[in-house]
Amino acid sequence: MKIRRVVTGHTPEGKSVFVADEDVEPITNPLIPGAEFHRLWGGDQAPTFPGPGTPPDQPTYFPAVGGYRFGFFSLPPGDRVEMPADVDVPAALAQLDRTLPGLVAHMEPDNPGMHTTDTIDFEVVLSGRVTLELDDGAEKTMNPGDTVVQNGTRHRWKNPGGDPAVIAVFMVGAHRTADR
Repeated sequence: MKIRRVVTGHTPEGKSVFVADEDVEPITNPLIPGAEFHRLWGGDQAPTFPGPGTPPDQPTYFPAVGGYRFGFFSLPPGDRVEMPADVDVPAALAQLDRTLPGLVAHMEPDNPGMHTTDTIDFEVVLSGRVTLELDDGAEKTMNPGDTVVQNGTRHRWKNPGGDPAVIAVFMVGAHRTADR
């Protein structure tokens, strides 16, 4: 999917200006063939204005407490994506850690796709169909325009449709009070 990011900012005098208009290339990885991630914006503390409109530091894929992230991700059709047999797994893991830092640490190796993060995620399905599965096996299938507020729950995404599914996500880092 082609994603264009337009960014505004302020001149030193406080006047509103456009500071960027660019295509954002998707992040892909051979461990999750067909999936695409677009990291659009984020930070690990509240922004201040006026500002130049430069991207804040966001060293990890998931935000720290008080941080935020905005992006898209797309899922290929099918409940399970088969990894090609010729994938160099250590190299692909290293690439994934470079391009989506911290993502792998939240994934369950024995339960593909299942993960838990210390975030509240606000998501909207833009195209395709997705199924959200929770840790007890409960599922909800969503279509374009459907939204979900994910409150730090253990979950996985699946695509039961025949076309790629695209989801916009805004994540906010949150405190977890329990050990889970």
